[in-house]
Amino acid sequence: MEYIALTGIADYVIDILKKHTLRTLEIRNPLNFLGIIELNVGDDVLLTSTSLQDIKEGTPGMIARVMQKQISVHSILSSNDIYIEEREAMSVRIQLEYRSIARVKSIVSNKLGKPIRIDVREISCYEAR
Repeated sequence: MEYIALTGIADYVIDILKKHTLRTLEIRNPLNFLGIIELNVGDDVLLTSTSLQDIKEGTPGMIARVMQKQISVHSILSSNDIYIEEREAMSVRIQLEYRSIARVKSIVSNKLGKPIRIDVREISCYEAR
């Protein structure tokens, strides 16, 4: 099945989501941000701790369902006696619910400015590798 992938997610975050089934993440990584923009509540997404450059056939991941999504903009103002600098950063908070474990079959699409789409196979807890 084909999913949008969120890559480079910390292992401990994935472990917490597996144990607690429902967690909220704040995503600021531009590549992952593009993927989340395409997702709607109720969609499934693949999370993996592997970086985008290292994903290949057999890479493990976790499938989760998007329960909530919220996009926010943070303004940061810094100044001294000479100048004032204002920056803005966008982030998205998504609440995810753990569904299953999966392995990558192939990368479907990996174009700059587009979400990463990956074909995966769900793994049953009884399957050995």
